Amino acid sequence: MATATWTRRHVLSLEDFTSAEYDTLLQTAASCREVLSRRTKKVPALQGQVVANMFFEPSTRTRSSFELAAKRLSADTLNFAPGTSSLTKGETILDTAKTYLAMGADMMVIRHREAGVPHAIAQEMDRLETNVGILNAGDGQHEHPSQALLDLFTITSLLDFEYPRLKLLADKKIAIVGDIIHSRVARSNIWSLTASGAEVHLAGPPTLVPQEFAEYVQGTGDQAESPIPNRRLFLHWEVEPALKDADFVMTLRLQKERMTAHLLPSLREYHQRYGITRDRLKLCHPGVKILHPGPVNRGVEISSELMDDPEFSLISQQVTSGVAVRMALLYLMGSGKS
Repeated sequence: MATATWTRRHVLSLEDFTSAEYDTLLQTAASCREVLSRRTKKVPALQGQVVANMFFEPSTRTRSSFELAAKRLSADTLNFAPGTSSLTKGETILDTAKTYLAMGADMMVIRHREAGVPHAIAQEMDRLETNVGILNAGDGQHEHPSQALLDLFTITSLLDFEYPRLKLLADKKIAIVGDIIHSRVARSNIWSLTASGAEVHLAGPPTLVPQEFAEYVQGTGDQAESPIPNRRLFLHWEVEPALKDADFVMTLRLQKERMTAHLLPSLREYHQRYGITRDRLKLCHPGVKILHPGPVNRGVEISSELMDDPEFSLISQQVTSGVAVRMALLYLMGSGKS
């Protein structure tokens, strides 16, 4: 697993990722996937290092896969639970991070409901001149880099299992449908997928398409094209143009816990207008595949029977890819510390 093209201490955003970094990550993840296929699914790559999983909001897939990834690399793990931590006694988040630093943490995986918290911790670690790496596991409505990277790995592995790489997605059409305004996953995927040369189409109700995305496109209306150089980004307020001839469809969960206003008439109406069904897939490329970052509201973002159909659904592969990709991230970030 070569690390020559990897110099990042922190992974906070995909906005400035280079093609070489994406390919290094994808090829390292492929090596990690091979490790996971063995009878003994463990290597000593990070033996003696400590990974602190600091999740300030609930998570199943991300937290579990980061913990398993660290253990597969032989790292020790510290798992933070906010409800039983000193945060309840008034301790600040930065002081909590410094506590884990004093315990010998080499890397910290941070998830928080507020955007910018992983960045603040990274800045503090840099100010203290530590060698601790910070990995953003989702911050508010900002980004979720590891989810976008596992999505990228899932798709490129489908196109070339042995040698997944960024350029495989050049000229592919990918539709991202749903609650874009609240989705940190959508933001990270826009950076990674447009970097590959793919044509990315965003679709959702006007109430769930944020103004910041509208600013990326030329003009207004049902369809507009991004003026950002080398980024092929389109926006739709109806789902059908986004799905037409799409090679991949990523549907996003309606994040009702983040909605502070009445943004939808009803879940039933949302499904009727934007839900991914077998009939709607007829608009897509014949070999279309479906992704969803999870958890899924069955019968809302996607029909239940379609979600479970292996002919179309890559959802279970995404979960499996998550462990390999997070192993790759921890390995690349930690390889210079051993």
